[in-house]
Amino acid sequence: MTTISLAEPTRATGRTRLWREAAILTGRTVRHWRARPVTFAIQLLFPVLVILMMGGLLGGAIAGSSGDYILYVIPGVLAFTMLFGVETTMTAVTTDAARTVTDRFRSLPISPGSVLLGRVLADLLTSVVELVVVTLAGLALGWRWENGLLPALAAYGLLLWLRFGLLWFGVWAGLTAGSPEAVSAAQLLAWPIGFLSTVFVKPSTMPGWLGAIAEWNPLSATATAVRELFAGVHQGGLTWAAEHALLTAAAGPLLLTLVFAPLAILAFKGLGR
Repeated sequence: MTTISLAEPTRATGRTRLWREAAILTGRTVRHWRARPVTFAIQLLFPVLVILMMGGLLGGAIAGSSGDYILYVIPGVLAFTMLFGVETTMTAVTTDAARTVTDRFRSLPISPGSVLLGRVLADLLTSVVELVVVTLAGLALGWRWENGLLPALAAYGLLLWLRFGLLWFGVWAGLTAGSPEAVSAAQLLAWPIGFLSTVFVKPSTMPGWLGAIAEWNPLSATATAVRELFAGVHQGGLTWAAEHALLTAAAGPLLLTLVFAPLAILAFKGLGR
């Protein structure tokens, strides 16, 4: 009994300290946004340009009606945005390492997890702003959710959950890349992941084998799940992942977090050794 009562405050204190340190480091990253207004603006405007290009310019050619396509593509672009914002995380983490900022953090008496969690939470705040911007652009083009406020909030929760899992991958990749140039090469992988999905087109329009691959993409699961939540209609698909999109969308980021959060902490501890 004595051992348990002594250990519990220690664990609670450790958790409190972790979150307190992470909050301080989150504030540090947020303050740096003011020093990079152009970069931040480009990050926000990129998904809007994608919406205008795919929904406004190509929607009629893809779906026969730009209005019908807007209903399909806006949830997809919301998921697409959660993927492409991770590039900024990778670049920032690698740049901090190259400038020895990471080494200074490692020398401080703070938890390695708090440093990385602070980075993730700051970029998650960026994700909220991105979702607001993309949503406003979609509303301007005529998109509306049709299933009430609570399912819509659940959809946005799934989108942020996807970003959370992807951010841990981005932090790990940034720590292990070695240089900003290597990150630039790795960022190219985001394009096939983004387009080999159901974000922009339905899998039924693809060859069967390619449609099946696209539906197992975690990005596709989230896109399909948020479409179902926004519209209140089961979308279905060719594979188990599409038929159970909500479950797949919840499990995919969880798996990413369980795998890459510990790997990122280990990479942080071993950086430069």
